[in-house]
Amino acid sequence: MAVKQGDTVVLDYEGKLESGEVFDSSKHGDHDHPLEFEVGNQQVIKGFEDSVLGMEKGEEKEFSIEPKEAYGMPKKELVREIPKEQMNLKGEPQKGSIIIAHTPDGRKIPLKVDDVKENSLVIDMNHPLAGKKLFFKIKLLEIKDSK
Repeated sequence: MAVKQGDTVVLDYEGKLESGEVFDSSKHGDHDHPLEFEVGNQQVIKGFEDSVLGMEKGEEKEFSIEPKEAYGMPKKELVREIPKEQMNLKGEPQKGSIIIAHTPDGRKIPLKVDDVKENSLVIDMNHPLAGKKLFFKIKLLEIKDSK
């Protein structure tokens, strides 16, 4: 049975950047956490979801995803200077560090500190993988039919 829209899939994966650096994996040391998602439900990036379609249980695959099918290109309007007094900071962030912002609905958003000024921070709200080509190696462990 091949993967189709609406199926739930379970898979192991490893994601790398062009440099070869692993940015995410379902295996961490002695334990693993397979990824499970419903195909067509936009729970993962489009290029990843598209690459799973048609795969069979036990099949392994390697593929790359261009930025437009992953996290898009960085947007200048998502880099902003914010007064420190408007932020709930614990300590003084360093250039290049990641701080976590909390949205009113309780979500957490990682923000990269591009610059630290006396009374403000220059924050980059783009996804850390925006503008990057991604390389994946996956193994389909299970297909749960949508019916």
